[in-house]
Amino acid sequence: MKQAHQAAFAANAAGKGMPEAARFAALAAGQAVAVAHVAAHELGAAAYAIKAVRETVLDKEKDSIGQQECQWQRDQLPDAIRELVLDDQRLRNPICWFAFSC
Repeated sequence: MKQAHQAAFAANAAGKGMPEAARFAALAAGQAVAVAHVAAHELGAAAYAIKAVRETVLDKEKDSIGQQECQWQRDQLPDAIRELVLDDQRLRNPICWFAFSC
């Protein structure tokens, strides 16, 4: 876990001062590395990735591209855990910036 935390801190630091899309992408990477030991935080990386993608387009396209990324992520879920993840997304959507409203 020490190495994972160091990698997460490095990823988070890499995003400082960067444009929003790059910053959120760095936060997504850091979150993915750092939370293996805390099941309640597993959606953070996915939510940050959605936020990163939203920042790559004009304001009027943000909702659409965010929904596309959300759906793409869902399409990647293995059948064995699909319902578990979708249920978790429904429960945690408010604390994940409503990123999973797709």
